[in-house]
Amino acid sequence: MSNLNLAIIYYSSTGTNYQLAKWAQEAAQENGANVKVLKVPELAPQQAIDSNPAWKAHVEATKDVPEVTLDELEWADAIIFSIPTRFGNMPAQMKQFLDTTGGLWFQGKLINKVVSAMSSAQNPHGGQEATILSLYTSMYHWGAIVAAPGYTDPVLFTTGGNPYGASVTVDQDGNLQENVQPAVQHQVKRTLEIAQMVKQGNK
Repeated sequence: MSNLNLAIIYYSSTGTNYQLAKWAQEAAQENGANVKVLKVPELAPQQAIDSNPAWKAHVEATKDVPEVTLDELEWADAIIFSIPTRFGNMPAQMKQFLDTTGGLWFQGKLINKVVSAMSSAQNPHGGQEATILSLYTSMYHWGAIVAAPGYTDPVLFTTGGNPYGASVTVDQDGNLQENVQPAVQHQVKRTLEIAQMVKQGNK
């Protein structure tokens, strides 16, 4: 799959979704894809960040991760998003970025992008599924192809069972409560396989 370009676009305040993005990067590289891990710009005021030691530490630790631009959306054959839930919806930081894609949408440059999404929350039913589905709504407007994992591999039954995308529960100390890495690996492989079929079909 060396001819496939994968953009992994994430937002993370304290590091969980950055970890999911890094696992996705490893899986994509193992499958031979060209990969970029990119963060969306932080919109929260510095005062809010400084008041949370974990948030402040993560911002500092990832200061060298490049921010996503519209150019990466054009470059990518496939896109994997990783976002925490905010009241059952995507974070404002991700929504703001998606709201800047209207020009590409108008030009038809987002049609047939193969996309998939992952999420996290502090409770098992804290909004992970709704968050992923809220992001997919924008993807349908793009004309993108959503590569949901469904139940296409037995690993889904042992890693939380979310058919819309890998998701994980995180406790108050930032510890992941499920071994979700195998689900991330499968989701990446499935996304790339579908992207490969789309790209071959467009030739």
